[in-house]
Amino acid sequence: MTVVSPLHRQRQGSGPVVVLSHALGLDLHMWDAVADALAADWTVLRYDHRGHGRSPAGPGRFTVEDLADDAAALIREETGGDPVHFVGLSMGGMTAQALAVRAPELLRSIVVAHSSAHYPDRALWQTRVEKVRAEGVAAIADGAVERWLSPGFRATPAGDDAARALHTTLVATPAESYAAACEAVASIDFRKSNRRIAVPALVVAGRQDLATPPAMSRQIADAIPGARLAEIDAAHIGAVERHAELAALIHDFLRSLP
Repeated sequence: MTVVSPLHRQRQGSGPVVVLSHALGLDLHMWDAVADALAADWTVLRYDHRGHGRSPAGPGRFTVEDLADDAAALIREETGGDPVHFVGLSMGGMTAQALAVRAPELLRSIVVAHSSAHYPDRALWQTRVEKVRAEGVAAIADGAVERWLSPGFRATPAGDDAARALHTTLVATPAESYAAACEAVASIDFRKSNRRIAVPALVVAGRQDLATPPAMSRQIADAIPGARLAEIDAAHIGAVERHAELAALIHDFLRSLP
C-alpha cells in the first residue's frame, strides 16, 4: 500500500472536524454548497482524491483501501490523530467504509451517501475502463452526468449550470487516473467487513439514483451495526442536486451523537 501525500485540501469553519470525500471523477468543489452550510457549526475539511483535482496521482494502480489510507494520513496531518466525522459520497462513501475498519481510532462517525458495498457485475466497469483508456474521459462524460443528476433537476437553470460544471470537472480528470479509480471501485467488497464497523453511521440513498440504487444503500445500512438509513429525492450526486437537504441530514445526525 502506498499513501499519496500531500493531498490538495481546503479547510473552513470552526468546531469539530467534518471531512468531506468526493465522488469518482470529481473534486472537492462537488461539496461547495454542503461545506458552506456545515461551516457555521463545524470545521469542514475537504480534499481531492489521488489523481483527481489538484492532488498527485501516485504510482500505478490502487484500491479503495489505498484511498482510505490516503484519508487516514490526511486526518493525522490535519488533526494530529484526533478523530473526525467522515462524510463520503459514492467513491468517497466507499472510502468511508474502508476507513472505518482500517483506522476506526480516527473516526467519530461516518456518513455514507450514494454508495455501494459491492458490485456483483464488474463487466460494465471494465467496458468503461477500456473506453476511457482508448478514447479519453470525454467519451463517457455525457452519460456520467446524466446518471449524476435527475432529469427534472437538469431541466432547471440551476441544474443545467450544475451539469455543465460537473462535466467540466470530469473531463479535466486524467484518463489513467479515472480508469484506475474505476478499477478500484469495481473491485470493492465490504459486505463482511461492514459488520465490524463500530462507529455511528448514517447511510443516505437517492430515490432517483441509477448508479447506486437505494437497494445498495439498504445493504450497507443493514450490515453496519446500528446504522441509520435516510433518503433524499435525488439522483447520484445529491451533494449538488439536493445540497441543502443533504447538509441538514448530516447536521442533524452529527448533533444527535453523544
